[in-house]
Amino acid sequence: MKKKILITGVAGFIGFALAEKLIKKNFIVYGIDNLDNYYSIKLKKKRIELLKRNKNFHFKKINFSKKKNIEIFFKGKKFETVVHLGAQAGVRYSLTNPDKYIDTNFIGFINIIENSIKNKIKKFIFASSSSVYGEQKNFPIKENIYLDPKNIYARTKKLNEEIAFDIHRLNNIDITGLRLFTVYGEWGRPDMFIMKFLKCLYNKEKLKLFNKGNHYRDFTYIEDVVEIMSKLIIKKQDKKFKIFNICSNKPIHLKKLINIMVKQTKKIPNILLTNFQKADVLKTHGDNRKIKKYLKYYKFTKIEEGIKKTIAWYKDNKIWNY
Repeated sequence: MKKKILITGVAGFIGFALAEKLIKKNFIVYGIDNLDNYYSIKLKKKRIELLKRNKNFHFKKINFSKKKNIEIFFKGKKFETVVHLGAQAGVRYSLTNPDKYIDTNFIGFINIIENSIKNKIKKFIFASSSSVYGEQKNFPIKENIYLDPKNIYARTKKLNEEIAFDIHRLNNIDITGLRLFTVYGEWGRPDMFIMKFLKCLYNKEKLKLFNKGNHYRDFTYIEDVVEIMSKLIIKKQDKKFKIFNICSNKPIHLKKLINIMVKQTKKIPNILLTNFQKADVLKTHGDNRKIKKYLKYYKFTKIEEGIKKTIAWYKDNKIWNY
């Protein structure tokens, strides 16, 4: 019998990529999303349109903060695993729209995890974020370090981890939290740096470079992320609570990244150097040894290769029009 998986936030970047991968592995994938307008709804609908071409995919638009709607949706579905990726994204956006993070990342998270327990799922996997670490000085960052979130988005992610731990302790269920580090790649979020940079290149627009580009980021290619997720879904359950960094462990300076993209596109960007943005951190650099050991997954995509694939896809799909 085919296994049923629920992916929340399925119209999002990572949710879409994971759904594609699991469908190819012959899972029955149910996806829900609130189709929030934080970034292009047109892009999100395009992702859903592509997924709907497969008979093993089922989609419903749902607001995660509406408890009754979530209860009705779960009823009778008998999911084996729930992968909760639906969240209000955006570090800078959280400074001006804090209420959206309470509704989706707090109330929405509780609604999804409570209904998962009530419906006796075997595994619950959820997206946390590298932002829970805040500004650190010692690198690479291990999972057991003190968490020091700098903004509302990061605080909601830390709170998700604490709620998930309490749920695990009370219900003895297999729960895994993934601290994702700057995921990029095909069908990526247009508000993230790499996609913003490509849009500016191909539309000949000006790009704001915060802190004059003096940041280091641990970029993680989307195919590595969803391969790890699929392995976690398939792996025999252990009924433990686990937290993993999902990262390349190879941070890169933004100016070096820009040089790579300029070299590969043969286009010169129009850059506006601006000051440090208070919600940002200077550097992210995660230690990925824990997830490597747990899954025996050792080969992460090099940034040059990932960027090359992303640029090729971007040009073919004219994604800057979304």
